[in-house]
Amino acid sequence: MKRYNTGMERDGFPGTAMTAATPAIPVTDIRHGGPADHARQRIEQARALRAACLGFFPAPVHAALPLFDRAARRSLRRSGSPYVAEVARIAEILDCSGVWLLNASYQWACTALAREEADVPWLIRTLDWPFRGLGRHVEVAQMRGEAGEFFSITWPGYVGALTAMAPARFAACLNQAPLRRRFRHRWLRPCDFAVNALASWADSGRLPPDQLLRLVFERCGDYGAARRMLESTPIARPAIFTLVGCAAGERCVIERTETDFVTREHDTSAANDWVPQRPRWEGRIGVRRFLISTFDEATNYSCARRETLAGWEGSMADRSFGWLCRPVLNPYTRLAAALCPATGTLRVIGYDDVGAELPAPVTQLCEIEAAAQFA
Repeated sequence: MKRYNTGMERDGFPGTAMTAATPAIPVTDIRHGGPADHARQRIEQARALRAACLGFFPAPVHAALPLFDRAARRSLRRSGSPYVAEVARIAEILDCSGVWLLNASYQWACTALAREEADVPWLIRTLDWPFRGLGRHVEVAQMRGEAGEFFSITWPGYVGALTAMAPARFAACLNQAPLRRRFRHRWLRPCDFAVNALASWADSGRLPPDQLLRLVFERCGDYGAARRMLESTPIARPAIFTLVGCAAGERCVIERTETDFVTREHDTSAANDWVPQRPRWEGRIGVRRFLISTFDEATNYSCARRETLAGWEGSMADRSFGWLCRPVLNPYTRLAAALCPATGTLRVIGYDDVGAELPAPVTQLCEIEAAAQFA
């Protein structure tokens, strides 16, 4: 397998120029020990990430962390997740509160596009979360399941999968679904957010969608099997999966509620809204505008990110990530990635808040070429 890290020049890459001191994204082999071994190998980085993420929350949340941890632990145990023991082991290794909460957290916003070039499917995506530090601490984990090996773009101490690629099989990513609204008024949005989060934790027997995605990479041997499992497995909360395989026509967006699905095979871009829109579901909005945006403004913001990425006409194989422009690039962008399972290519770069209007690159570009090993 060939792997290397490289920086990009200022004129060819979105954001601030990188220097020789810009850190590389670690590629960690956890095929035998899994995420618990990842946390053990990178214990200081995992603790730093926990502190960075929890720093987003107000002081009362910090005081209540043990309570939230207990609620998250009960929720994950009721879900039937096969990864409960891993989270318990990670919590023991890190020896701090918040591990259960962060592994049961509600995913924020993202944008993704599945498209073909010369009949070869590619997947590009951004992850947009308000937590500072996610871009600085991002890593690539080489993992293994019964169906074969895969690479997950992840963080030490995290057991799920948000963006991953199994060379010669498929690649997929997870976006948060739109917000289920019981009340349309902007001031009641926090009530809907809280009720939906509590409902997902209270459910029993349904996997968190990020843990389902990891299970798919571990168990599914090809695109068809992955699609069926993502469409049919009950999940704890609504989600949007974008999936690509290795052959022409193997690309789709799967819009999921807890027990139902709608799959799109042609309009295969996704943000955080349904296509077409559905009554009483609101597209996701950035934290800064959480209380002031109207229902339509929130949904239109998600649509704008999705449609901008869908309208990009450059090459998916462009190593300069020319597709990463406003509003796809926004104040909460924490990483950008491009994946092609047919060629075994994975490219990812971390972004973070640097005190400017938009985030900037905070890592070198990490590029993995795994085709030779998996052919």
